Amino acid sequence: MWAIYFFIGFFAAIGISQIYFQYVRIKSKKMLENQQTIFQLVEGSKDVIYHFDVKPGIKFRYISPSLDKFLGPGTIKEAFERPDAPFERIHPVDYDNLCKKISGKLDYNQILIQRWKDNEGIYRCFEEFVTPIYEKGQIVAVQGIMRNIDEKIKLQQDLEYRIYHDALTGIYNREYFENIFTKYDEEINSPIAIILCDLDELKSTNDNFGHKKGDALIKAAAELLNQFSSETITVARIGGDEFVLLAENKDEIDIEQMVNDILKEIDRYNDRRSEQLIKMSIGYSLSSYSLGHISEVFSEADKNMYKDKVRRKQLIVERTE
Repeated sequence: MWAIYFFIGFFAAIGISQIYFQYVRIKSKKMLENQQTIFQLVEGSKDVIYHFDVKPGIKFRYISPSLDKFLGPGTIKEAFERPDAPFERIHPVDYDNLCKKISGKLDYNQILIQRWKDNEGIYRCFEEFVTPIYEKGQIVAVQGIMRNIDEKIKLQQDLEYRIYHDALTGIYNREYFENIFTKYDEEINSPIAIILCDLDELKSTNDNFGHKKGDALIKAAAELLNQFSSETITVARIGGDEFVLLAENKDEIDIEQMVNDILKEIDRYNDRRSEQLIKMSIGYSLSSYSLGHISEVFSEADKNMYKDKVRRKQLIVERTE
């Protein structure tokens, strides 16, 4: 009887073993398929995935193919052959963050924004999620996922341009000027000057020649004044016929010279035309400090501009008498 039980057990064991090994083969096959799927996803991703060893020596273990698509063919090969090549491609402003990234001094909870130079010399913008790898308390590698955000940056820039630029003239608008105005009034203390320019006879141009001619006159005035814009001088259109120049670190001699130069440019413009001339009333004011004082400077410039408008009207009356 015991022999019968032996053979039953033996063949049962064989059956169970076959089932087990079949299960293992199926599971292994699925794991392999899953690994291949993951690999295909990584290789086909538009994001750039990388692994960079810091110690004992710097080297790349992996870079996904998408990097060549963004920075140009041969970029990956260059990185493997010369691991320090990224330090030559990084934007100078972002260089310190790159050093912090591989030294463990970066805040890895924050998204890192960096610009990398492509083969054409154009900087491409990426946002990056970085994961440090530590051994015995020391950083030995970093892994990251980089996503190109050129289109996102362009959309942001386009939006900011529309928000802060006048649609008709392309120069800064009232909202931008008010932001600058507030900064100098509440945050920055600096010698400040405001020049207000009012385009005379715009209503007359609109009434007699139509609004298209009036718009053309506004554009011409904006283009003329924008010649004086610089790092320290902001030019903006703050009303239908009103423009402002806000100048930093200028003394009265500088501002008087600027006003004279504006008047000369107006004369040059008008000398080349027989109709739709630019006529402006101009007033300015300045102060040795701006903090808590800029509203007063603006108000004084407005009063001086109005005085100039009255004076100009009086001259016209005297000439016609």
